[in-house]
Amino acid sequence: MGDNIHPSAIVDDGAVLGEGSRVWHFAHVCGGARIGAHCSLGQNVYVGNDVLIGNGVKVQNNVSIYDAVTLEDDVFCGPSMVFTNVYNPRAAVVKKHEYRRTLVRRGASIGANATIVCGVSIGEYAFVAAGAVVNRDVPPYALVAGVPARQIGWISRYGERLALPLEGEGEARCPHTGETYVLRGGACAPRAPQAHGREHDDPAVRAHPQETAQARAAHSDQG
Repeated sequence: MGDNIHPSAIVDDGAVLGEGSRVWHFAHVCGGARIGAHCSLGQNVYVGNDVLIGNGVKVQNNVSIYDAVTLEDDVFCGPSMVFTNVYNPRAAVVKKHEYRRTLVRRGASIGANATIVCGVSIGEYAFVAAGAVVNRDVPPYALVAGVPARQIGWISRYGERLALPLEGEGEARCPHTGETYVLRGGACAPRAPQAHGREHDDPAVRAHPQETAQARAAHSDQG
């Protein structure tokens, strides 16, 4: 682990860093932190004691990840973005018992200089635009921007904007990968892989597969 930690960085005793994770200049990782494999903590990053970071997470320069924050696998934290853990802080009032937990789900991205007000959940593969202030939950695959942050679209796992309405129903393909995304009931997600053979989607086939196969064979003979 030592070969991946810059000499100017401080990693307190007890901290756990997974295989291949790197800690760059002037970073500080507290002893209670749990960090997965193949992560990158940039220059001047701070990681608190009550912090859980998954695998493949990239934290850019000047980011502080305070207590009560969890980052799942493959999260991206842009330069100088901000987490908080007390909703209404006062210098003269101790409020450590009032920490509100923040959860950033797998694959989500948070742009440079964005602020995440504590107590929210950012859905998987969501995208928070640079400079946004997030003060409410962000749905999976949602693209949010502004102060306060508002949803302005949907985004693919690759990070490409999808041609979908904000509400209603629809389907769209990622411009880069071609993966299909389905919007239904206010939720967006990649289309699940289909079973081989479209007939298996028919309830009649599932109920009487042998009869249906015989009918197809008879029709084929008539042709």
